[in-house]
Amino acid sequence: MLKSLQWLVLICAWPVCAAERVFEFAETAVDKIPAGFRSALAGEGKPGEWKVILDEVPPLLAPLSDKAPMVTRRAVLAQVSQDATDERFPMLVFDGDTYGDFTLTTRFKLVAGDTERMAGIAFRVQDEKNFYVIRASGLGNNIRFYKMVGGIRSNPIGPEVPLARGVWHELVIQCRGNQIQCRLNGLPAIPPLTDNSFTAGKFAFWTKSDAVSYFADTKLVYTPRVPLAHTLVTEMLKKNPRLVDLKIYTRGPDGEPRVSGSKDEKEVGSAGGTFEKECLAKGTVFHSRDQDTATVVMPLRDNNGETVAAVRLRMNAFPGQMEQTSLSRARPIVKAMQTRVQTAADLAQ
Repeated sequence: MLKSLQWLVLICAWPVCAAERVFEFAETAVDKIPAGFRSALAGEGKPGEWKVILDEVPPLLAPLSDKAPMVTRRAVLAQVSQDATDERFPMLVFDGDTYGDFTLTTRFKLVAGDTERMAGIAFRVQDEKNFYVIRASGLGNNIRFYKMVGGIRSNPIGPEVPLARGVWHELVIQCRGNQIQCRLNGLPAIPPLTDNSFTAGKFAFWTKSDAVSYFADTKLVYTPRVPLAHTLVTEMLKKNPRLVDLKIYTRGPDGEPRVSGSKDEKEVGSAGGTFEKECLAKGTVFHSRDQDTATVVMPLRDNNGETVAAVRLRMNAFPGQMEQTSLSRARPIVKAMQTRVQTAADLAQ
């Protein structure tokens, strides 16, 4: 478990119906990057210098007493390098997970910058050339949304709004499917947006050019994503009532076949056998029979024809059912799954 994170997960069934992730920087040593994050750079110039520092932060809730301190000195995240390259976008990416539907809340402070004075959040990040971002500018006194696709920025969208320097502001970003909404300091900041470029991705703290910016009190409330492998198993079992069982095996970190999709979530991660290993390695098809069922192990291929998974199908069999009949029944099921898989990574997303 990452020391910089606190978890609260509300479990209903598979999938988890809601989860919350709070990012705390207090357990990260001063001048260090929080665990689970990595520095990245979009555009040109030098990488950012991200680190935890101490700063005065007002409480999220109003003090109960007028004698309580109005601010406390605590750990915050800072980007402090000041390379004034125009198309320079330092990011600190959280590599711990990808998010589709979520509400992200953070506070930011615009501290310094002669060329730019900006802070923002990049979200549904694919890589340094493909992401959404909502950022606030203290010099331009505006808040803007744009997307980066293939390293090319779209036209910015957003209103003029005063943003004081040296003051903590709250930013809330909400994504639901292709709908994006944003609030700044409790008020709607950008008209609701619709965009289909990215359905899920990582998130990152973001700045521009020579901006020095601080971040604190960051929280994600999100819908955990159901892996495609599990979705395919569920759908195929529902559509094919003669299927008794269906499992998808992919290569684990050790190179061995591991269950990545099953109707029983407890089986995920369990090892495959010789048939699955041979199927993954060579694309070999296997068949076996008992009195009432037939089992087929068959390769699932990506859009380049490479075997990315072994599919084990167990189906009800009629008396005298031959191997060829079992294979003929299994092929269209695997083919239907195959149309949904472009790469091996798709099965885990």
